[in-house]
Amino acid sequence: MTTRAMIATCLLLTCLAFPLWGQKIQQPAMTETVGTEMTRLAKALVGDWDTVESMERSEEFPNGGGRQGSLHWKLGVGGTILLGEGHSDGMAGPLDYLILLSWNKNAGVFDYFVCFKDTGSSCKMRGTAHWEGNNFVNDYEEIEHGKTTKWRDSFVQIAPTSYTLIAARDDGGGSMRRLITTRCKRR
Repeated sequence: MTTRAMIATCLLLTCLAFPLWGQKIQQPAMTETVGTEMTRLAKALVGDWDTVESMERSEEFPNGGGRQGSLHWKLGVGGTILLGEGHSDGMAGPLDYLILLSWNKNAGVFDYFVCFKDTGSSCKMRGTAHWEGNNFVNDYEEIEHGKTTKWRDSFVQIAPTSYTLIAARDDGGGSMRRLITTRCKRR
């Protein structure tokens, strides 16, 4: 491709990607974008947190383990998503992660998207989340040893200065076994 053709292609792509460039885009009012469900979740989580993770002895963590770190939750995209970004490290190894939550009005649940950077992890939809009383719960499934296994992350004991996140897996008999407990304390 010639230099002139490359420049023309770049200009065309720019015009297609930014058709409203320079025009004033009307922002919806906050009451339109931040619904009751998102407001409740933001009130519980937005801010800076110190985290302490404890791993139970399991197939994933044969010797147990732990990590310490930090987590920052904020509203984004005009209040339509809640974004959590964190880092922790310790005996269980380093972990960097991103969590995106958005209210799915039609389904009546939060869509739950995660990115993990540790050994062998990636980004993916991770089920849906909802409130069960005062607990915020994320139900999802993982493929383990060729079969589907149910998991549940529960944000419990939510208070203005702290909350606990419990990661549990179906033990095969219908009961959920706690594997990771993360205690979060507001900075």
